[in-house]
Amino acid sequence: MIILLTGESGVGKTTIGKLLSRDLTWKYFEGDDLHPSSNIEKMKRGVPLTDEDRYPWLKAIRQLIDELSVKKENAVITCSALKKSYRELLLKDTKNVKLVYLYGEYQLIKNRILQRKHHFFNPRLLGSQSGTLEEPENAIKINVNKKPEEITAIIKEALFGSS
Repeated sequence: MIILLTGESGVGKTTIGKLLSRDLTWKYFEGDDLHPSSNIEKMKRGVPLTDEDRYPWLKAIRQLIDELSVKKENAVITCSALKKSYRELLLKDTKNVKLVYLYGEYQLIKNRILQRKHHFFNPRLLGSQSGTLEEPENAIKINVNKKPEEITAIIKEALFGSS
C-alpha cells in the first residue's frame, strides 16, 4: 500500500508523513525533493507554479508510485496534489494508493508557514495555493487542528481499523 498525503503547504504533510512511516515502519518519500530546481527557485521568489511547471514534478512522483507498486513496497509519499487533474495523473490505474487529504483553516496554515525555518516555500504563495486547491472527493479527509500523533492515529484507524 502507498499512502499519498496531500494538501496545501503548511498542513503538516512532512510531519505526519514521517510519523506515519515511522509508526508503520514503511519507507517515506518527501514529494518536494522531486521538484526540479527551477520550481524551487520560483517558489523561493514567491512566484506561483503553473501546471506546466508542476507536470515534470508530478510525473516524477507518479514514476516513484509505479516503481514502489512493481516492487510491492509499502510507503508514505507527500505531495500537495492541489488539483483534481494532478490527482488523476498520480492515481490513474492504481489500486494500492490511498489518498489522505489534510486541510485546515487559512490562519492556522499561515501561522505554521510563518513559523517554519529553512523551507523554500514563500508564505506569499499560500493565497495562490488556496486559489488552486480543488478538494478531493475520494479521500480520507482530516482537519489538521489536532496534534500530529492524533492525526496519524486517525489515518491508521481509517486504513487499518482498530488494532
